[in-house]
Amino acid sequence: MKRDIGDIEQSRSQAAALTTDVLIIGAGGAGLAAAWEAAKSGRDVVVLEKNPQPGGSTSWSVGSITATNTPHQRSAGIADDADAHFQDLALHAGALVSRDNLALRRILVDHSSEMLQWLMDLGVVFVGPQEEPPHRVARMHNVVPNSKSFAYHLTRHCKALGVRILVNTRTSDFIVEEGRVVGVKAAGPDGTQRIVARRGVVLATGDYSGAEDLKRSLASASVAPVEPVNATATGDGHRMALAIGARVVNGDIVRGPIMRFIPPTRRNLVQRLPPTRFVAQSIAWAMKHLPQKVLRPFLMSFLTTALGPSPDLLREGGILVNRKGCRFTDELGKPAADVALQPGKVAWIVMDGATAARFRQWPFFVSTAPGVAYAYLKDYERNRPDIFHHADTLEGLARSMGLPADALRETVASYNASAQRGARPAIEAGSYYALGPVKSYVVFTDGGLRVSERLEVLDANDIPIPGLYAAGSAGQGGLLLEGHGHHLGWAFVSGRIAGRNVAACPEKAVA
Repeated sequence: MKRDIGDIEQSRSQAAALTTDVLIIGAGGAGLAAAWEAAKSGRDVVVLEKNPQPGGSTSWSVGSITATNTPHQRSAGIADDADAHFQDLALHAGALVSRDNLALRRILVDHSSEMLQWLMDLGVVFVGPQEEPPHRVARMHNVVPNSKSFAYHLTRHCKALGVRILVNTRTSDFIVEEGRVVGVKAAGPDGTQRIVARRGVVLATGDYSGAEDLKRSLASASVAPVEPVNATATGDGHRMALAIGARVVNGDIVRGPIMRFIPPTRRNLVQRLPPTRFVAQSIAWAMKHLPQKVLRPFLMSFLTTALGPSPDLLREGGILVNRKGCRFTDELGKPAADVALQPGKVAWIVMDGATAARFRQWPFFVSTAPGVAYAYLKDYERNRPDIFHHADTLEGLARSMGLPADALRETVASYNASAQRGARPAIEAGSYYALGPVKSYVVFTDGGLRVSERLEVLDANDIPIPGLYAAGSAGQGGLLLEGHGHHLGWAFVSGRIAGRNVAACPEKAVA
């Protein structure tokens, strides 16, 4: 059947084309998984990555994977199966459940066990499982020492299979011949060239959390200015696929804005640890056998770096101020959206000594990683002096924060006198604290290209676009991935399936 694919790139580059069997665009978790599978099938594989090193959003993640019937569950005496996981994902989806792609959900849960074992066989080490309601049993597995472990091990194994990974190489347009995607135009350190694939192309380019135009057109104008966690997740693959007739499903579902503390300028101990199997296994052993008191300093170096403030800080009496020292939002409403509109897109949480004292012990924590640990105010004082501020006067606090003292004093006085603060306590004199800056981020977007169960990209009539597959966030296809550990799980499951299927495509001679 001949398909009309619209106005697309057909030109030939004057430079000689690089030819391969399988072309993967993006070297995050999904792309590396696809590359491994295709190369394991005996195919010549080239991976293009626009960043200086592999990893993508996978390396920015916390590193959780939710899976069933795993060695960790069996060791803990937990009986679990894919059917139960399938049902619990509906509970996670909540009001959005009717929009879920049930076929893809089935694929995710049916392959989660083998996917986790595959990663372990490659050298990735996990601890857990941890509980996360409404999952009926503990299913969340956390990577150690950090999420860079995925790219570290996958890259090594891909290169051992002969995969060529070309970094600092950006793609722009598909090359289409006789209605089939046969390659891309790519710009790398040596200029622009055509890269063509005899069997097919896999899009593993991540989401569009860093693309203001796509967030505005697919979601809403309110999230367009909100910064992404991964600034290079700019929806390149989405644009390329849309230009040849693909479509995005659930483009309006955006995880954010969510407030997080700005990252430290220096990498902490956890971030500096090499993700070798020996180091990871040593950490896993320690987390299982050493007392919490010994482990706590190590855990805090992670918790005070990667996470955001608990809403309880605002509910219990903290207020948000901007660079001008002014309060700008209702802290009990949706303050994260307003933070993104402030000068420099930053804010600080200001509180008095009484409120601060509550957050030195349970149940009032500053931040938490589910199933791992809780961080209190003293942990931020110890681990993040760059964002911890304390003074006996508002003038001293303002100096520490770099804000105008007169404005901060007026802001506190106005807040204390306002009836709008309701039952929240006034900010009393005596001792003052602040945490920040905080920023609002879009963690990820859930709009993915419509795909078949084989991960083929579909057009507006649900007909596969020949030669084109998608995986991970680019190939999310309407699948809802609520809760921790499902985005990474889908990246690896879908990447492996896409890589296996594209490798099995008939070889096509390309010009």
